[in-house]
Amino acid sequence: MAVRKSKVIPRAKFPEQVGISSHEIKALIDDFDRSGIEVHSMMLIRKGKVAYEAYRHPFNPQTPHTMYSVSKSFTSIAIGFAIDEGLLTLDTKVIDIFPEYRPKKYDETLEKMTVFHLLTMTAGKDVSLLSDKTKDRWIKDFFDAKWAFKPGNGWRYISENTYMCCAIIKKLTGMGIIDYLTPRLFKPLGINRRPFWELDPQGLEAGGWGLFITTDELARFMLCLHQKGKYAGVQVIPEWYVEEATKKQVRNDNNEDRDSVCGYGFFFWRNAFKNSYRADGMFSQFGIVLEDYDAVLVFNCSEIFEQKTRDAIFRHVPHMFIKPKRFKPSDGYEYDELQLSPIKGLPASRRSVVEEFIKGKTIKLTKNPILNAVGWPLSMLPLAVVYMSANRAGNIDNIVLDFNETECIMSWDEGKEHNTIVCGMDGEYRESKIHLASIDFTAVSTAAWVSEDSLEIRMRPLESVAERRITLTFKGDGVTLVPRSSPPLSTIASGIKGTVEEFISVEALAQLGGKAVMKLDRILEAPISGKLV
Repeated sequence: MAVRKSKVIPRAKFPEQVGISSHEIKALIDDFDRSGIEVHSMMLIRKGKVAYEAYRHPFNPQTPHTMYSVSKSFTSIAIGFAIDEGLLTLDTKVIDIFPEYRPKKYDETLEKMTVFHLLTMTAGKDVSLLSDKTKDRWIKDFFDAKWAFKPGNGWRYISENTYMCCAIIKKLTGMGIIDYLTPRLFKPLGINRRPFWELDPQGLEAGGWGLFITTDELARFMLCLHQKGKYAGVQVIPEWYVEEATKKQVRNDNNEDRDSVCGYGFFFWRNAFKNSYRADGMFSQFGIVLEDYDAVLVFNCSEIFEQKTRDAIFRHVPHMFIKPKRFKPSDGYEYDELQLSPIKGLPASRRSVVEEFIKGKTIKLTKNPILNAVGWPLSMLPLAVVYMSANRAGNIDNIVLDFNETECIMSWDEGKEHNTIVCGMDGEYRESKIHLASIDFTAVSTAAWVSEDSLEIRMRPLESVAERRITLTFKGDGVTLVPRSSPPLSTIASGIKGTVEEFISVEALAQLGGKAVMKLDRILEAPISGKLV
């Protein structure tokens, strides 16, 4: 009887066993700390074994993490399976799959757009980054969008190209991408749970963003790619497609970052570092394959300036790779010395007599008409978590606070959703399960009185990259709520300013758009008044 291979990635006894220097791991961690890069988790694999993995408390191996545009690489593989099964080709015209969107007047440009153009970001449709994802019209928005260029005549990073690939899978198979990938990819990789993927209003996966998986699951995916589609000795992804998807298919040298001008495959990026490629998501979610070193590096972070994170990583490549050692070197670092420093919550502070006055009462908040008009009502989920979501929740209301010796319990409403979190007031996180924006989150929270009449609450959904911070100030029956987030909205705005300007064609309007983005924090995190009832 054949012995069934385990699908768990084997672990090395120590990094040097597979030729990774523990000294260089320590140098990389120190580099992250000096650079102010918030790393949530990392895993380094060489010669098919995990040499090192770490999780910054309160993050952990079991909780899935948002992938942002790493999701695109999984969508790419779904198209690869569909091609391999004869359902379509790279040259299949997109409009032939969706003839119901063919305009009455012949559009020669539209007739030229193929699946290849979607996969390589050369389709030419200029769907706005600011398009309203709460509306049930994503496919229509794509076809209605203006042309930035004719298919194949330029390169522009448009996430809706990836969404259209999900729509193609649904149209051809009748299945959403999770159902389609489960027997073909997830189960062969040993991913036996059903991954969560954000949906459009019709229930179709977003494709270009919205996938939540663990660090280990991303590592299995990237290792499979590195092994030319094989995992645990079984050919999972067609080898020909792995080669095509991860090599340079088109030029993308209209970007600025040095690792973003080296060529683009089928929703994969080539790196400036020789013979390497990556799956790449906003806020520095990376799966990196280093072909010459038989290595895979995986990172989940909260750093909007992605090139900053990549620079830190590549400063230590190839120095981290050494000749494998049979025995642990006497000068190597111990495991405890290679840990990521924990993220701390609010420290314990003196309790306020205001607790007895507000305990159990309901805080009614006014709605900000500007935020509702622009579709961004205030939520306990920061903007970074839901900016591309079909359901953004919002309009925090009916807050009720309770207190015990070491905790603050906060309940509140957002639309039809009601949630409760327990916040440690002793400097330690408390964990709560919440459901917001149609997504299940594991929230860790702390609270502290920052003055006699002001209570700060911090809630971090572990599946996300951001933390919501609110300060409630009490004056008699009046309440003022001041929202903030970490990373700050001002930092996020700096990171996306150029992207927003890119979508506005008129120069004067582009500059105005950029300036508006830089004021996001003042608009979206303006104080909100309320009262105790």
